[in-house]
Amino acid sequence: MTDRIEAAAAELRPLLQEFILWAPDNAPGSDPDLVGPVGLWHRLIARDDVGLWKRGDLRTVLLERMPQVVEDPDAAADGMIPAVRAYLTFLSSTGRLSPGSASLETLLAELDEVEDDFVDAMEDTIAERDWDEEEDELDEDETDEGLGDFEPFADEIGALPTIRLRPDTELAEAARRVTLIAQARDLALWVGTGRKVGEETLLTESEVDEAVRTLGLPDARNIWNLWNLAIDLEFLAPDGDDTVSVDSDTAAWPFEDDDDVLDAWMLGLHSLDYGDPELDDDDLTLALSGLTRALLIRVLLAGGTRPVSSLREELAEAAAEYDDLGADAWAAAGDPLASVLAWLTGYGMVTVEGDAATLTPLGTEGLVHLLDDEDIEIDARPAIDAMTALDLLSFSADMSEEEADEEFAAWLALRDPARAASELLEAAAEEEADALVRVQAASLVGSLGEAAIPAWLEALKEPSLRPYAATHLTQMDVEDAPEPTQADTHWLILDMWTISAGLGRPEFVSSLHDIGPAQTLIGLLDVIWKVHHPHIEELLDLIGETHPDKQVVKAAKRALFKARSGR
Repeated sequence: MTDRIEAAAAELRPLLQEFILWAPDNAPGSDPDLVGPVGLWHRLIARDDVGLWKRGDLRTVLLERMPQVVEDPDAAADGMIPAVRAYLTFLSSTGRLSPGSASLETLLAELDEVEDDFVDAMEDTIAERDWDEEEDELDEDETDEGLGDFEPFADEIGALPTIRLRPDTELAEAARRVTLIAQARDLALWVGTGRKVGEETLLTESEVDEAVRTLGLPDARNIWNLWNLAIDLEFLAPDGDDTVSVDSDTAAWPFEDDDDVLDAWMLGLHSLDYGDPELDDDDLTLALSGLTRALLIRVLLAGGTRPVSSLREELAEAAAEYDDLGADAWAAAGDPLASVLAWLTGYGMVTVEGDAATLTPLGTEGLVHLLDDEDIEIDARPAIDAMTALDLLSFSADMSEEEADEEFAAWLALRDPARAASELLEAAAEEEADALVRVQAASLVGSLGEAAIPAWLEALKEPSLRPYAATHLTQMDVEDAPEPTQADTHWLILDMWTISAGLGRPEFVSSLHDIGPAQTLIGLLDVIWKVHHPHIEELLDLIGETHPDKQVVKAAKRALFKARSGR
């Protein structure tokens, strides 16, 4: 899941960077930063091509998805529509609107159509968040987080060894076998279209009995949790004041597309709270709230497997400490972990063999997402055998040198050096705007020696990698290898500046001083603007803003003008 989002963001990033450079001169009243979420979710839920926009896409993204994901609804209400209008104009005017897209006129007309509804949706989101914030403040004042609070374990979670995540293909296959999703699907299909529901009791006793028989359940105890799960999964939805209907896609579960499967599974992830025991007394039920999460986090901290008997003992003690009624609630529930483990196994997150409860790969993935939702840091990475070259390069950026070397050695052990070199350079070529990935890839491939020569020769065809390939091939005295040109050297300098700019202004200015005295830098600026580097304009702009020498600032501004007018 995270792989899919990261891949979409990487695909979109160069386009957004070009739009950011285009906007000041062509759409000065727009805020380019507001386009990112729209472009990302268009790619995730509407089209596989970031440049393909058809009628209906704007309504889907702006009205269905943005209210759920937008971080600042105030800013979105004020500026997102103008920003998207500018973005669509940019795509059309620069030839980046893919063949098969609706015309710009059609897209802008649709944008006008949804504008009022979008603003209303943002205002509703603002109102809901204000209400939620008030409730959160009350909760903080009056109650604690319950048994399922992860925060007290944050330090232990952060100290865990690296958690290895399985690839999406394996996770999707496991999700297709989840029993509870299949039962929620069957319940939704039984509900059908336009089923009337009651105000106090959604279904009559006879309807409940019929549903239980249809689903093959032993009794009706779980029927309402399945009903709620069907809603969470969007299999079932209200379609009137007193009617509910099955979604048209529900019968297709388990879906063919892995991403669709994992998206659905993730929609139901928070249903794990349905595993908490439900008792006749509401106060006793509340005393055990969060028990399912409490079990999960303790299994994780134990390395992924823990005896149920020890969990039962520790959680009974935790419940008694958490609430004055905890001990009574535990006794009243009989075996409080029975419903917890039944739901977790049914949702594919835990297996129980004998006395051992074990997190599944799907459960580990889900728990990592839950921790991320709570902003609790955990070292989670793809398993070595599932790690792509781009994964390796991306994660290595945040590691110590020693740890990055260990990760590379483990990854390299699963492939021959020639193949490793090709994979790394291909990954770097896909990320033309990411100088850090490119530099890391060149460094790793450079360590592979002569085995990497075929990959370096192939990399000569990629403009972003040619400077590195020519340099390394020359250093290895490869016959007929091209000598690095002045343009190649300039590209390497621009990559260095790009990386230092990401570290902060002091580091960036220091990298400028590394070039030499002011006159040397001015001479470089007079020619480096000609290089077609993805960050050339923003780097020249930054030099003009940060360098202490006025003559350098003038040279940078002059070079920026030439770069913009010479393209």
